Amino acid sequence: MPSFPGIAHVSLTVTDVDTSTRWYTALLGSEPRQTMTDGPFVRRVFAVPGGQAVSIVQHDGAPAADRFDPRRPGLDHLSFEVGDEAQLHAWERRLAELEVEHSPVQRAAYGSVLSFKDPDGNALEFIASS
Repeated sequence: MPSFPGIAHVSLTVTDVDTSTRWYTALLGSEPRQTMTDGPFVRRVFAVPGGQAVSIVQHDGAPAADRFDPRRPGLDHLSFEVGDEAQLHAWERRLAELEVEHSPVQRAAYGSVLSFKDPDGNALEFIASS
């Protein structure tokens, strides 16, 4: 069996790509590296450390009232590894500066996490693995 490859990118569906672009630009501290319009959608791609990418996609004709719900089949949440708890607390302060509603840092057997949502309710978290 060939070795399993790493994850290249994750794409999140959004209702307003311009609103989400501003939000993700503030969160990530960088502009999208690419905009794609080669289908019935607009996709903006952000580079993240480690060589992966996160993209946001606004599909043509998508129902605007439909929002993310982790209980439906599909994505439960997207987690970003931050390294250690000091970095996790730095992100907690950054989310507060950006006025992004978030959980307190929570400790669990697998590490410490900080949960938050994007403008469409897509569940995101920062984690410091134990």
